[in-house]
Amino acid sequence: MIVFAMAVVFMLACTASSSKVAKVELKKNEAGYQRLYVNSQEFYVNGAGLEFGNMEALAEYGGNSFRTWRTRNESEDAIEVLDRAHKNGLMVLMGLDVARERHGFDYNDADEVKKQFEYLKGEVERLKDHPALLGWAIGNELNLEADNLKVYDAVEEISRMIHELDPNHPTTTTMAGIGKREVDYIKEHCTDIDFLSIQMYGDIVNLQKRIGDAGWEGPYMVTEWGATGHWEVARTEWDVAIEQTSREKAEAFIERYELAIQADPVNCLGSYVFLWAQKQERTPTWYGMFLANGNVTETVDAMQFVWTGAWPENRCPTLVSFILDGKTAYDNIKLKVGEKYKAIVLATDYENDPIVYRWEILPESTDLGMGGDYESRPETLLSMELEQSEIELDAPSTPGAYRLFIYATDNGNRSATANIPFFVEE
Repeated sequence: MIVFAMAVVFMLACTASSSKVAKVELKKNEAGYQRLYVNSQEFYVNGAGLEFGNMEALAEYGGNSFRTWRTRNESEDAIEVLDRAHKNGLMVLMGLDVARERHGFDYNDADEVKKQFEYLKGEVERLKDHPALLGWAIGNELNLEADNLKVYDAVEEISRMIHELDPNHPTTTTMAGIGKREVDYIKEHCTDIDFLSIQMYGDIVNLQKRIGDAGWEGPYMVTEWGATGHWEVARTEWDVAIEQTSREKAEAFIERYELAIQADPVNCLGSYVFLWAQKQERTPTWYGMFLANGNVTETVDAMQFVWTGAWPENRCPTLVSFILDGKTAYDNIKLKVGEKYKAIVLATDYENDPIVYRWEILPESTDLGMGGDYESRPETLLSMELEQSEIELDAPSTPGAYRLFIYATDNGNRSATANIPFFVEE
């Protein structure tokens, strides 16, 4: 299966390189299923969200596409992103950064709406003929914390502009979840988009029901899914979210793909798992499938299995259990200032490679965003890399909320991760 996946990537690279622009169409295949076609070849999206991440690894692990959220970021311009994608045989669903009401944009302000339109028109004109371009994602989660549905009038205008300038690529807009209010408006006022894109996390197991309840009957893509969201999990007595271990996430990825995405072969055009990189969002490990040092985690292995049907030859270690003071993350652990406590992790490696353990203590994050907004990483209070899986720790000297992180890493830069929230009292 891995050989087949790499052959597909090579074929797409050759196809793209043989044409100045990829012709991408949405149509039904012989079985009557909605599919994208790239240069007349059926293309089911096996992708990931990626802007700063490792494109080479995405192709290596069996992915065929990635999505972005904007055309310019602090690291690379979209042209550079597309060039690197093309080099690796990957297609890009290019994000157009449309302003959000929750950030203060007023869609009743015709001058500002027009200014945004003109900027995005310029971006479309300069990128539309790149052979790695798969399509256009107009805005990201524009319905999140939004009351003014006129945002979808702006999406409609942008989509029409794109189709006039670029007849070769489809358009979509991404939604946080899917609701009947927005779908009803889109079906009446935003009909130019070629398909709808939906973003869900723990609740994705109910995707088909949510689509039915909202009344959407057309083609769609899942443009974000992954770990259970920090708003969907159990919380401690001091009101912080409890994160899944990397093993729990990997198991959930496989189950959710089968239950939600693979379950609809008729209208689902594929998906982009979140996130093929590392980011700070509630914790440094919650959503990223890689660590800050570039190490892969168990969710990367899970996605190779989903995309190719085969596990990597050398898999990440897996975490069996993690306790602090004899308790788990769900036990509302409270420690006394300066006292010593034992922490124990049990991790195994599929190939019996040696494991090194990095232990870290961070204060609970207080720089909390919404919908992927930037968050700063708390300062590391303790970081130790040891060969032993059991240590004695001093509780921090200042009362408050903290987390103990564990990173169990083999000799190939593959890691299992977990963290335990705890509260320090006088």
